[in-house]
Amino acid sequence: MQSFSDALLEALHLIMAFDGDLQEIILLSLKVSLCAVLIGAIIGFPLGAWLAVTRSRLRPVLVTLTSAMMGLPPVVVGLVVYLLLSNAGVLGPLQLLYTPAAMIIAQSILVTPILTALTRETITVLHEQYADQLTLFGVTGWRRLQTLLWEGRHGLLTAVLAGFGRAIAEVGAVIIVGGNINHVTRVMTTTIALETSKGNLSLALGLGIVLVMLALMVNAAVLGLGSYMRRQGVSGHA
Repeated sequence: MQSFSDALLEALHLIMAFDGDLQEIILLSLKVSLCAVLIGAIIGFPLGAWLAVTRSRLRPVLVTLTSAMMGLPPVVVGLVVYLLLSNAGVLGPLQLLYTPAAMIIAQSILVTPILTALTRETITVLHEQYADQLTLFGVTGWRRLQTLLWEGRHGLLTAVLAGFGRAIAEVGAVIIVGGNINHVTRVMTTTIALETSKGNLSLALGLGIVLVMLALMVNAAVLGLGSYMRRQGVSGHA
């Protein structure tokens, strides 16, 4: 077992060297998470906007369901996706289990409710402000949703960053459906878990540092966007 100081020095060396294995793990992590966030945005943005403006009787049920899904245990999501993609599952013939595609599916299920809920909150506020104007100009249906989504683009970008932060840190679901296969489905979080169990603290710590740096960058971006939006709001009311 390495001492912490030795492991930290070697971890920093690995990061500075940025060898092929490290690049592969980091790039796959980013690819899987970005694809999951993209899918989540494609589904979550219009659904969240619709929930913000609709008067459908299904709205309370869907809002409650979306809120509940934000707290889904990742391992449960991983188990459900595993059962669907296994040879005995309905999607078994697609042969997606233990591939990056399976990891993207699992992360998308976790991220989509977050993007939907944050989109609904953003669009609800905007709709209260612009509902009369939109009605006056005859903007209804999908055009209304498009207009509100465009007006709320800064808030939606914050939602995307929050979703990315959730996806990049995921380990439970992706290790179940991805299998943590070297050079195939090994991402930062699963590698950290594996290398820690093996006692290879330098690689685990190096990837942990990279993961923390990404999390800090995402949080800084969210705070920066929030500050920018507040300044825009102040200048807009001036």
